[in-house]
Amino acid sequence: MSKIKAPVPTHVAIIMDGNRRWARQNKLQIFKGHEKVAKEVIQALVDRCLELKIPYLTLWAFSTENWKRSQIEVEAILNLLRDMFIDGREALEGRDVKINTIGELARFPEDIQQGIEQWQEESKNAQSLTVTFALNYGGRDEILRAIRQLMLISVSEIRGLDQSALVKKITELTTEKFLSAQLDTADLPDPDLIIRTGGEQRLSGFMPWQSAYAEFYFTKVLMPDFNAKQLDLALKEFTDRERRFGE
Repeated sequence: MSKIKAPVPTHVAIIMDGNRRWARQNKLQIFKGHEKVAKEVIQALVDRCLELKIPYLTLWAFSTENWKRSQIEVEAILNLLRDMFIDGREALEGRDVKINTIGELARFPEDIQQGIEQWQEESKNAQSLTVTFALNYGGRDEILRAIRQLMLISVSEIRGLDQSALVKKITELTTEKFLSAQLDTADLPDPDLIIRTGGEQRLSGFMPWQSAYAEFYFTKVLMPDFNAKQLDLALKEFTDRERRFGE
């Protein structure tokens, strides 16, 4: 494995794209691409992040738009989530990995929700790496939910205020810091590096608020083939860039 020069990113986020194309190219059933990622690729990427001491890894596993796919494919993905969050926890046991999620989980079947909750509880004290799965996640949906939460907070805090106090309170409630605290990622640092596999060069609504100063890396490699070596290529490009943060 190649040596990566410092500093490595604190938070790597991956838009996992190309599973279906990989399955078609290999003349396999569609769900086989998802299966390879769930059972092989994720574990390899987790191990590499641990080796490099990258503390945060986020994986976009299921978007709000993915429900529009065929019922057969959606059911296959749900079964893979069951395997991962209910039966597959032993794959990461002993690795000091904390499991986290972003997205609206309420739409998933109850057994999947319970499996996720249990794994989060079991891993809550891990410190080496936080792996966040973006599940039923969409950036616009996340921001809308955050705004709704802000409105609920505002209603309780502005009731009975005169105009001057009302303006002051609204100003206090509409800061970047306060909105960030309502997002799913409130406990995570913003991503330093966002990787998209599969050849597309867009975010498709992934972390629109959090990605303001992220570096982007687009690769034609399909996600089932995105192994630790491919991650190293992205990290090498990241460490070769000069980050200015608008300065």
